Amino acid sequence: MKIRFYSTSSQLEEQGHDIYLLDREIHLASRDLAKITMEVLGEFFSGTRQTMNWLTACARLLSAEGQPVAWITPIGIPVVQPYRQKKAFSVVTMFQSIRLVTRSDHLPIHKGRQASAFPPNYVHSLDSAHMMLTALEMEKRNLDFTAVHDSFWTHAGNIDEMNEILRDSFVDLYDGDVLEDLRESFKIRYPDLELSKFPKVAPYHISASVQ
Repeated sequence: MKIRFYSTSSQLEEQGHDIYLLDREIHLASRDLAKITMEVLGEFFSGTRQTMNWLTACARLLSAEGQPVAWITPIGIPVVQPYRQKKAFSVVTMFQSIRLVTRSDHLPIHKGRQASAFPPNYVHSLDSAHMMLTALEMEKRNLDFTAVHDSFWTHAGNIDEMNEILRDSFVDLYDGDVLEDLRESFKIRYPDLELSKFPKVAPYHISASVQ
């Protein structure tokens, strides 16, 4: 939540420079507006907020075991979060002393970053799975395709067909319960952990979103 708050505040602060206010006034006003914005978004998208909180809670439990948070995407790609503690050391020469930082898989995990990064990383992994499913179907139909993040491109004459493919791929990906599958995978890997119950959200038929 802090990451989203600071990001929102920064964007508002950038917009604030278009009006005639002092930097300190802009900074304070942007923080107040960011707080109000996050509260309103939380009310409108309560299910999303509850889901993000659940993912964070799961990550805290898993990282407390000393293991990095890991999962397998719906298309079978394993993901392991790399966040670990840093170890600093000094190199002393005749002329100077240099302080360096080493990163190694043998170092303890960074529990805070493991927890805070898991919700967005998990969502990104679902987005990438959707892109891959779309790309594979485009290749199967011998259609040119490229993408940058969530922007999909093809030739103008193929746009309608690509739109159909990406919607069908979206339904295929989310027609099942990806979060329940994630929870079951955690239970298999960590049978002794008491995972929190998944938050109740309003039923939603994914196929209705692509009509």
